[in-house]
Amino acid sequence: MLTKLAMTGFKHRWRDYLVLFSGLIMSSAIFYMFEALATNQDFLKQNTSISMVGLIFQFGSVLLTIITLVYIGYANSFLLSMRKRDYGLFMLVGARKSKIGQLIWLETLLVGITATIVGILVGTALTVGVSQILINSLGLTLHHFTAWYTPAAIATLLLYVGLFLIAGLFNLLSLTKTPALKLLHSNDQPNRPQLKPARQLIEIVVGVISIAIGYWSMANLKILQLMGIGIALVTIVLGTYLLFNAIFVWLMVALIRFSFAQRGLNGFTLSQLSFRIRNYTKMLSIVAMLFALALGAITVGMGFHSQIPSMANINNAYDMGLVNASTAEKAQIAAMKPKTTATYHFKATKKVVYFQAAEFNRQPFTTIHTRNKNQLTFNTVHNNAAKLQKSEDNYQLMQLQSGVMATATPVFLSKTAYAKLAQPEQRLTVFTTNNVIEHRVALNKLAKHHFHTTSPEQFGGRYAMYLMVNGMYSGLEFMGMFLGIAFLAMLASCLMFKILSGADADQHRYKMLDKVGTTRRQLNGAINKEIAVLFILPGIVGIVHVLFGLQMFKIIMVTSPYTGIWLPFLIFAGLYLLYYLITITIYRRIVLQ
Repeated sequence: MLTKLAMTGFKHRWRDYLVLFSGLIMSSAIFYMFEALATNQDFLKQNTSISMVGLIFQFGSVLLTIITLVYIGYANSFLLSMRKRDYGLFMLVGARKSKIGQLIWLETLLVGITATIVGILVGTALTVGVSQILINSLGLTLHHFTAWYTPAAIATLLLYVGLFLIAGLFNLLSLTKTPALKLLHSNDQPNRPQLKPARQLIEIVVGVISIAIGYWSMANLKILQLMGIGIALVTIVLGTYLLFNAIFVWLMVALIRFSFAQRGLNGFTLSQLSFRIRNYTKMLSIVAMLFALALGAITVGMGFHSQIPSMANINNAYDMGLVNASTAEKAQIAAMKPKTTATYHFKATKKVVYFQAAEFNRQPFTTIHTRNKNQLTFNTVHNNAAKLQKSEDNYQLMQLQSGVMATATPVFLSKTAYAKLAQPEQRLTVFTTNNVIEHRVALNKLAKHHFHTTSPEQFGGRYAMYLMVNGMYSGLEFMGMFLGIAFLAMLASCLMFKILSGADADQHRYKMLDKVGTTRRQLNGAINKEIAVLFILPGIVGIVHVLFGLQMFKIIMVTSPYTGIWLPFLIFAGLYLLYYLITITIYRRIVLQ
């Protein structure tokens, strides 16, 4: 009988359970996606040369576990709030507390285990989809990466089941020790914010100092090494929560005292925000951290992606050099519509390559002369035979030779002296396209046809350098973009879950406003303002965290981590706005029926 009553309650609130299930599924899916990288040591070692990347991921796992702990805590309180009234009624009609406790325990475990198993499967599917999109669109080279990784699945299952076992025990003790009447009226008790100046001032001071220490440790990671990451992890998380807890409550209380708060539905909006103020501070702190992690990871990933062509361009002015190119290979080169192409005749011994000086005077050979290797700035120099013979950069010509000729010494002779050489004449064809990455498929095909390999050690030029750099940075680029997308999805899940979980409870308030003559436009405006606050506040904090946090990557990035930062910020702002629009659309459909 008790089970039938519980199922009736479940059917009655299926929409709330759907919000709960979808939130938990996304949470466990994202955790699995992160652990699929963090626990795969072969992948981490083969795809990055940074020795402490494994420990960095362990710190990331700790941070994500903290976020998951708070997230599940809130999800459990949401589950508890849905069932308090039902269990109160069961007690009033004579149900034994032991039976109710057993039902609570089983229901909590059933919800948690089901959501976790489905989440792991969803996480595997997301890992496959996201990884394939990134690999194909960015041309990445990865080793030992697998979408299904058993240790990651076990870690996810153990964490979530363990947390739900604890949550079930908490629910059992909480509900069985609470009087039935209190359970019936538990949702009618508002949590109004109370201003405590001394306490909030202390929280603000401690929060600012904690965040300042975290920023300093990230900026001085070269000195602090691994300890700096641990310090930043603790201080920034603590400081973010304290600032939200102090400033958000103070802001709500202070705004109500201003006259503009009484205009239109501003007072209603502020009351809505203050009604769940304590829960909002915890969730907004999590969202701010996820915002920083997602935006930071995407920014760093795009930073590594943007510096790959820069590092390729600094190596040579030409994409590739072909010795004795066939007619078919010349056609392949022409199909790429190269900006420049030139053919030089030469005769070679084991140690010397002889060129005709007149050909270089007619078609000067372009070399790259670096000005600042850290910033990847360089000059292009057009060399005739005399300049090239004396230039320190003439090795760039020999890079375009293949085999043993790549290490030979170039010598430029007159037409007469060249003709006297007994060695057979050969041809070196060099060319430059407008973009190596854009033509990487055609260049790969040409390399296979001519050199019978795509190993960059067998040929020179910008394309060979691109393959080498892409091999070094593909892992870091993939990790940044992959984790950025994962954290962005979890951010959206947290915000949507937080906002939509209270939608049914808010429905009757909007009905009351509708009955007293409030227009639909005013109601939509109130919803837009309320949800905008919940998106804007963590967004601002997250951006500040990212701007300071990018200091960490100065020690591993050749270019500045702030180079081209506007692009990932613009993309992220568009996605964040899209999440906001989706959230208010769903929220309106629930509360404005």
